[in-house]
Amino acid sequence: MSTHAVPVLSLDEIVPGQEADMFVLLAAKEELTAKNGKPYFKVTFRGRGREVNFPIWDNSPWAAECRAQWTPGVFYKVRAVYRETNFGPQLEIRKIREVVEADTAEGFAPNACRPQSRFDPQVMFAELTAIVRERIEEPALRRLVESILDKYRAEILTFPAARHNHHAFVGGLLEHTLSVTRTAIFLADKYAEYYPDMQPPLNKGLVAAGAILHDIGKLREYDCRPEGAAYSAEGALIGHMLLGRDIVREAAAEVEIDADTLLRLEHVIVAHQRLPEWGSPKPPMTPESLLVHYADDIDAKFQMMAGILKNDANPGPVTSKKNVLMQHVYKGINDK
Repeated sequence: MSTHAVPVLSLDEIVPGQEADMFVLLAAKEELTAKNGKPYFKVTFRGRGREVNFPIWDNSPWAAECRAQWTPGVFYKVRAVYRETNFGPQLEIRKIREVVEADTAEGFAPNACRPQSRFDPQVMFAELTAIVRERIEEPALRRLVESILDKYRAEILTFPAARHNHHAFVGGLLEHTLSVTRTAIFLADKYAEYYPDMQPPLNKGLVAAGAILHDIGKLREYDCRPEGAAYSAEGALIGHMLLGRDIVREAAAEVEIDADTLLRLEHVIVAHQRLPEWGSPKPPMTPESLLVHYADDIDAKFQMMAGILKNDANPGPVTSKKNVLMQHVYKGINDK
């Protein structure tokens, strides 16, 4: 073991050839066999902004410990040298042990090992609650939304919006919800001005409430684990739209709210994905639900496209089709 001081870094901070202590999540461990018949474990360690996966060969000094003790979903303190090889990034492990409570003094936090929103969750939540106060004029509807945000505040601050496809990171649900709400409010203002004589008139407060609560059922659809979100039993069998309606109905039992307003809010939630194959039992059948659907759809699709452009390594002017949108995305011509 080297005697020089070893820095404590995050996995995304370490540079090739550098030795450091770091806190990482063992996201996966697979027992495989190479083409030559040699057994090995493929391990995946994850930090906030980087993931590395590499083999632990059967003749490695770590093979026995890997087999018997390394557990996916567990956080570890690792001393390692970071290498970039022809087979991708790897960690040359010097020491490894499970994280202990005392490691918090050195900066360990479970969420620090997971991808996170670029935006401060507390700031986003404050903006969302301000929108409730400023944009939902109907007192009962406002109280309903406020009660749900207050009850589920801790989960809203940390949950992802999806398991894989979009906003699949800590705070992703809140980032997506706030973005959808901003867009839906913009559209509501625009179309209320365009169609001032529409009957019944566009309910802009209902648009805001529906946008804020459209994905609230994901708090029950997912079990959030260190290695990522997984479907809960009710998430797999029922889905977040009906679970979201359940949350709204539970809150409505404590608030005297007009029956038609409640019905319209429930419809926004169950119709926001529009198609049966996407989970919606009904298509948008009100102006408010239509606006929330398209605000939701564009936000999810745009984040997917941004992610494709960021992560694609395909040479040439277009990305690979092997992405969540299952299509090429134009990157432009690089003359360099």
